[in-house]
Amino acid sequence: MPAPNMFIVYVSDAPAAARFYGDLFDMAPSFETPGFVAFDIGGGVQFALWSRSEVALAEVGVRTGEVCLAVKGAPESVDELFADWKGKGVRVVSEPQDEVFGRTFVVADPDGNLIRVAPVD
Repeated sequence: MPAPNMFIVYVSDAPAAARFYGDLFDMAPSFETPGFVAFDIGGGVQFALWSRSEVALAEVGVRTGEVCLAVKGAPESVDELFADWKGKGVRVVSEPQDEVFGRTFVVADPDGNLIRVAPVD
């Protein structure tokens, strides 16, 4: 049975979003066009950003998904990453807090897509 191997996030400007995510996650694109940028994230899986002019992002209702970065060394690593990202000026949605699965926080990209940092399970 095939498994998902690409996760796509809709953005208003793929190259600008690629710069944002590339800086945040310290990675470089593996594929780039003016409207679609992909990053190899390991194991044959890609994280992609797609500019869709026919999707009015501001008019889209509640977003129910998140990009999640699971980090080792929590809770200290979560707090350190939060301080680093906050220093880069990202929009904070949820300050670091302890949840049932451990220390976590949420920020948003320029289009309002949510990015959660949490400990490795």
